[in-house]
Amino acid sequence: MKEMMAYCGLNCEKCDAYLATINNDQALREKTAKLWAELNNAPILPEHINCEGCRVDGIKTVYCDSLCEIRQCAVKKGVATCGDCHEFDGCKTIGMIISDNPEVLKNLQG
Repeated sequence: MKEMMAYCGLNCEKCDAYLATINNDQALREKTAKLWAELNNAPILPEHINCEGCRVDGIKTVYCDSLCEIRQCAVKKGVATCGDCHEFDGCKTIGMIISDNPEVLKNLQG
């Protein structure tokens, strides 16, 4: 299993917050903050766009660290990913991600 796969099966290496952090790319931070603020109708600033990956030690965005229900659930259950959870089939929380991105299901089953 790839270490940079999030609990939900998304690939952290493709996330703009991760890319901005590892490349110290301020322009990408600004672009991502603007987009995420508009999408979430929330005050997201460039300094909030820092993340080293969902499942690794290190900094995370506020959302990933504190607000993501999927991450909180997986950490509480002590599973490596949602695919390792005995409640995976029929889970409504992960179901939203899977319906929006079918690649996630393949990542979690692989």
